[in-house]
Amino acid sequence: MIRYMLKCSEEHQFESWFRSAEAFETLCENGQLSCPTCGSSKVFKAMMAPRVSTARKAESLAPEPEVPAASAPKATLTTPMEPPRPTAQDVEQAVANLRAEVEANSDYVGLEFATEARKIHDGEAPARAIYGEAKLDDAKALLEEGVPVLPLPFTPKRKLN
Repeated sequence: MIRYMLKCSEEHQFESWFRSAEAFETLCENGQLSCPTCGSSKVFKAMMAPRVSTARKAESLAPEPEVPAASAPKATLTTPMEPPRPTAQDVEQAVANLRAEVEANSDYVGLEFATEARKIHDGEAPARAIYGEAKLDDAKALLEEGVPVLPLPFTPKRKLN
């Protein structure tokens, strides 16, 4: 397995794991990689520092002799820490906050989302924020036409009766 730091044509950076360098190249050439932020399929390797273990580094990681507590220096951080990963509750709260924001500041157009988005883009309807539901093919068609749409990480609450 190999990990690459990637960047899309919109300058969004993300990382991904691949079975091999050849697997990455094949997926990239076939347009099967996309940015998780904007969906762009123009993805490139970004600059990244390699992780290389050396004998000197292994020696420096050897345990140090114990120092009596009275003469021990204050604790210092010698290696960079990774930021904490969000918990499931953090993710759920973020999605709930996003849903509340979208519902408060957008019009729900239901299953007419693709039609309404096209009308707004073409200037046939007043410009405003909308959300709704669209089939995958309709969403792809909107993107190909240059209509700016994004998928939401939740399903709209709709009345069934």
